[in-house]
Formats: sequence, structure tokens, C-alpha cells
Amino acid sequence: MARCYSVPVPNRQSPLAPDIWPDIWLVSDARNDAALETALARLPRGSGLVLRHYHLPSAERRARFAVLKRVARRFGHRIVLSGSAREARQWGADGAYGAADRLVRGPATLRLVTVHSLRELAHAHRARAAMAVLSPVFATRSHPGGKTLGPTRFRLLAARSKVPVIALGGMTPHRARTLPARKWAAIQAFI
Repeated sequence: MARCYSVPVPNRQSPLAPDIWPDIWLVSDARNDAALETALARLPRGSGLVLRHYHLPSAERRARFAVLKRVARRFGHRIVLSGSAREARQWGADGAYGAADRLVRGPATLRLVTVHSLRELAHAHRARAAMAVLSPVFATRSHPGGKTLGPTRFRLLAARSKVPVIALGGMTPHRARTLPARKWAAIQAFI
């Protein structure tokens, strides 16, 4: 008679599972570039950096990515590249960031998809987003006078998401505590 044994198997999450990814993200651009190393040192261990750096030519952008990747790793942070999934994989990034149409193809990788509306949220789901970066929640210095979601609309859109959301736009630690999403990102709050 054969015997069945049940052995507990450790719960191994996929590296693409959003629960193992940072709750706090620093998003780079030309305005905060000079202070990124300092900001990465101040962030809680295990935070994340989204490298955008659209202001740099390709070769300089890749060199800056390599420097920031070393700094991020020193502090236990993840680094995600704004670009295609293929480019993120080639550069050694932990994932890719951008609009759904740019991330729908390519190798399996963490995809942080930018979302500003219900329609874009649907596109993010089709693009295999691991997380949706929902913005702008509050007024930002990046887009003065621009239309914002506000806390109520943010909550409504977040409730419709099939994946965890990252709040972006005018975010501060205080504002992050007022929202239901535990994940949030900022460009200038850490500088």
C-alpha cells in the first residue's frame, strides 16, 4: 500500500509578485538628479528608484543608471528603468516603468504601468502590470495648475485595480498615510 506524505512546502513568491516590492519609490528626473545618491541613502532600506532621466542622451543615461544601480544596491533598494521591458532586462534593472503601450511586449519582468484614468487602468491590466502607478493624486510642482485625481477619485480608481497601486503626484509621507494604498512614490519629497 502506498503512503502519501504531506510535507510543508515553503511559500515562494514569484519575483514578479508585488508584495515583495517596495512600498516607497523615488522617481528621478532632471530636477532631483544631483541629490539622488543622498536621497537613496536616506530612504528606508528596501525602497525603490524609478530612473527616468529623459533629459540625458542614451549613453549618458545608461552610465547614470549604472552608477545609481550600485548606490541603490548598497542600500538594499530596487531599481526600475523607464523604458521597454527588453531594455530594462538588458540594463539589469529589476523592472520596467512606463505607459501600458510601451510595456505590453517583451520578456517577463516587473511592470510598473503609469495610469491616469479608468481607461488607462484597463490598458495596464492587459499589459500584465504588476503595479499601477496612479497619478497625479495631488497638485505637483511638475505640472503646476494641472488636473489632479484628488483623494476621492484616487480611492475610486484604486478600488477598481486588479493590481496594487502606487500613489504618485504631490505625495509626502503624511499624504501617503491618508490614502488606502500603502505604496507611494515621489519626485521631490525625498530631496
